[in-house]
Amino acid sequence: QVHLVESGGGSVEAGGSLRLSCAASGVSHSRYSMGWFRQGAGKEREGVAFIDSEGSTSVVDAVKDRFTISKDNADNTLYLEMNNLEAEDTGMYYCAGDVSWTMLTKGWATNWGQGTQVTVSS
Repeated sequence: QVHLVESGGGSVEAGGSLRLSCAASGVSHSRYSMGWFRQGAGKEREGVAFIDSEGSTSVVDAVKDRFTISKDNADNTLYLEMNNLEAEDTGMYYCAGDVSWTMLTKGWATNWGQGTQVTVSS
């Protein structure tokens, strides 16, 4: 059974940086893609960044100049480096994974973490 645990959230001022981590365990499939989603108060959950099993990445236009997704395959940890944070980046950030890239990027991933809160004050 896959288990995803996020960490690294917190409160920062606008312009600051945070690095989110997601520790994955129980992943047995070699072609497992992972990604980050976020949900602000009163907003729908939205995809932020994705990475496939070969390391190819996709980052949404709204954050692509500020956020970087990466993965350490040695210990199955997913990262999201967030720079120049804005108040609009505030929300709960979720790690997700699926063997299907389509399912993952459409928000229908099989596996989800419990989330980590990011709060950016302006």
